[in-house]
Amino acid sequence: MLLMKDKRFISGRLKSFVYAFRGAYKLVVTEHSIMVQFIIAVLVTIAGFIFKISATEWMLQILAIGLVLGVEGLNTAIEKIADFIHPQYNERIGFIKDIAAGAVTFAALAALCVGLIIYIPKIF
Repeated sequence: MLLMKDKRFISGRLKSFVYAFRGAYKLVVTEHSIMVQFIIAVLVTIAGFIFKISATEWMLQILAIGLVLGVEGLNTAIEKIADFIHPQYNERIGFIKDIAAGAVTFAALAALCVGLIIYIPKIF
């Protein structure tokens, strides 16, 4: 009986990964802001190999990329839910969407700072 529970637990977690990757794929192929940020992430990753950044710099870069893409994904989910709940313009819904977009701005600015700290000394 215990073995069956473990097996269901593992298969359930595997299904969760499938759903998560499906969601990530949907974000990358349907949302323009994610497409742009994903392309930037790929270019910065290529730059990391070209400039041979250190392990610490890789960690910071990966965290920055993950932060931006993750927050942008949450922003997109908030916008989709808000549009589903209230399709017409609503000032309160607009306020919520602006706050979510502001969170993306904070994440993007932090990632930009990380990128500048890593790459400016290597370029100049």
